[in-house]
Amino acid sequence: MDSTDAKILSALQRDGRLTNQELSTMIGLSPSPCLRRVRNLEAAGLITGYTALVDEKACGFPITGFVRIRLTNHSDETVLRFEERIAHTDAIIDCYLMTGSEDYQLRVVARSLDDYERLVRQTIQKIPGIASIETSFAYGVVKQSRSLPVLPEKR
Repeated sequence: MDSTDAKILSALQRDGRLTNQELSTMIGLSPSPCLRRVRNLEAAGLITGYTALVDEKACGFPITGFVRIRLTNHSDETVLRFEERIAHTDAIIDCYLMTGSEDYQLRVVARSLDDYERLVRQTIQKIPGIASIETSFAYGVVKQSRSLPVLPEKR
């Protein structure tokens, strides 16, 4: 990835709805090579998709919880069953496999604390193989970014 590719990725992270004409003007390329570079970035897997950013609170999800899960064991069956159930639960926005004393960290959204309690009792606790569940709730956001710091490769 060179500096032009880095500029393209940075611009598209700021605004994924840019037209090719707008993007090419912004980065100083003509439209045809700009589009070719975007297509190459997509084909190489650097651009994996385009999406709208939606405000959680405005959509009725004012509660954000960070849930740490420790499994009873790490057998293939336990891990697979846990990860499949988590992947199919809409209220779980992110799931990270962790190092340290906990095995997973989830970011969940909920409409209320009662809604969160239902998620835990009716979904998460019913997944076999969970040894412990610990939750912290966010009461504010200091920084939230969905953009990566894109730097060209050094040669």
